[in-house]
Amino acid sequence: MQNPISITSMASISSLGSHPETIWKNYCNPNHNFVLKDFGNSKEYIAPLSDFENVEIEKLRESNNKYKNLDKSVLMALFASRKAVENTNWKDGDFGINIGSSRGATSLFEKHYKEFLERNKTNPLASPTTTLGNISSWIAHDLQSQGPTISHSITCSTALHALINGIAWINSGMCDKFLVGGTEAPLTDFTIAQMKAMKIYASNEETSYPCRTLDFAKKKNTMILGEGASIMCLQKGKKENAIATIEGIGYATEILEHNTSISDDALCFQKSMSMALKNTSLSDVNTIVMHAPGTIKGDSSEYKAIQTIFGDSIPALTSNKWKIGHTFGASGALSLEFAILMLQHQKFIDIPFLENQKHPKQLKKILVNAVGFGGNAVSVLLSL
Repeated sequence: MQNPISITSMASISSLGSHPETIWKNYCNPNHNFVLKDFGNSKEYIAPLSDFENVEIEKLRESNNKYKNLDKSVLMALFASRKAVENTNWKDGDFGINIGSSRGATSLFEKHYKEFLERNKTNPLASPTTTLGNISSWIAHDLQSQGPTISHSITCSTALHALINGIAWINSGMCDKFLVGGTEAPLTDFTIAQMKAMKIYASNEETSYPCRTLDFAKKKNTMILGEGASIMCLQKGKKENAIATIEGIGYATEILEHNTSISDDALCFQKSMSMALKNTSLSDVNTIVMHAPGTIKGDSSEYKAIQTIFGDSIPALTSNKWKIGHTFGASGALSLEFAILMLQHQKFIDIPFLENQKHPKQLKKILVNAVGFGGNAVSVLLSL
């Protein structure tokens, strides 16, 4: 990477909460955050915001008449963005914004489309409030940013693609500071139905841990959806106020064999991890926060890629999806936050239903992975 990049602030909202102390406390708790919700024909596991966080989002919606018609994905991104910049000196608006989402305004789009089917006409705000670009645009409006404003969707690696895009802008000299991240509110009937149609969603059987991330003995897919947003502030160089330093980034895309395909040994992850670790000794990496969505092939292929890169010296492995589910476009940023919290507290958070997990004595460098449909992989190397 051309220059180290500092993460000077970060904020999120998810089933873990929205305050750093609460989020860390929930990570240290061995229980998952899933609840069973009735989706008409069946009950399915999801990881929603808590009642308290939902109230906070509704307060934000009601705080400005312009926000009343926005999708929850946009409101969560607004909420997290405000918290991310509140302790910075980013008040002059000279920063860029790149906040992405895999599916965008899912709930609002479904609502408007249902109305169209029923009435054969739609609300005038249907288009501007469901376009993907309205996420970063409303954040720029809310924070009065004068820099470049970008939204994108690169499926489940969206947030980490936003991060590497922000780094590219900073290293080009075109912008000094960038606000990056992802947001997702996918807990809708149609989205759940899509995941079930692909046969990757967890069953609704009551069990201690319904999402079996990194359980290589599982006989069926166990992915569960969650909602949330995670936003971080990037600046060039090593800053005294940094909460973490980005030492390496890597990215790769596989040749598509199927719309959702990834190769058996995740060639995309092999390439992205190799790129991120180019200037780092493999022995310095203490932990990998894996993408590991709880699917049979997704988990095993990423693990095989790690075996290829690290050989017999595989670092400690973990993931947060057994606890908060898969938040699609926000998942990579939430994984980064997970890694930063472990670095700050010098505590490795394991997966409670797995036995004989490696526990590093000290956490110095953590590698974070994310990948989307079609093998769009990103790897990010973090240190304090």
